[in-house]
Amino acid sequence: MAKRGRNQQSSGSAQRPRFWGRHAVEAALANPERVVRKLWATRQAADQLEIPKDLIVVFADAADLGRMVPADAPHQGLVAEVDPLEEVWLSDILSQDGGGPIVVLDQVTDPHNVGAVLRSAAAFDAAAIVTQDRHAPSEGGALAKAASGALELVPWVRVVNLSRALEEVAEGGYWRIGLAGETPTTLDEALGPQKVALVLGAEGEGLRHNVAQHCDVLARLPISDRVESLNISNAAAIALYAAAERSK
Repeated sequence: MAKRGRNQQSSGSAQRPRFWGRHAVEAALANPERVVRKLWATRQAADQLEIPKDLIVVFADAADLGRMVPADAPHQGLVAEVDPLEEVWLSDILSQDGGGPIVVLDQVTDPHNVGAVLRSAAAFDAAAIVTQDRHAPSEGGALAKAASGALELVPWVRVVNLSRALEEVAEGGYWRIGLAGETPTTLDEALGPQKVALVLGAEGEGLRHNVAQHCDVLARLPISDRVESLNISNAAAIALYAAAERSK
């Protein structure tokens, strides 16, 4: 599961993020590893949830809830204050059976993109996502909403040094594929029978040189020349689908 989060918005305390929206809140309530401290809800939205009897619930109208979250955030009548999830270690992920793909994100800082990647990772049974500790968003409402519940399902490993983490991934038997548009090798050509780690860089900048050097191969998605590149969350979804198809 995801490591500690430090919410930097006004949507929650310094150590406790606030989630909003039905999928994010419902998934948090269903996750036995997540501690939900308090729930604000409209009565209509609360009636559709299974709420633990010991949870503090404050009933409010939609306008009041709207003032608790960023402007125009689609809270759907639900706001929850939660504890960040416990830290997950990369070694624990690598020691597990199954061999689902690992998604490594190199300085992807947009919480909406990371949330969308988590959602795709859940859809294609990824083993985990891996990010740097300092250059990635923390757990927060925007990310949890974009993940649509997947934040509670996909382990999120935060590391200090991504290059060293990729060395550990290789020692764990994973073939490291860095997605880059400038290489002639396509993703289909790069995929093999091994377990794979898909390494994606930030939009615009792509993979940093040192991170690319710690990949076994660089590969591109064979997209039309009419489009320069794809959003990172779209690229991750396509790569995860390709990896899933190859593993069948």
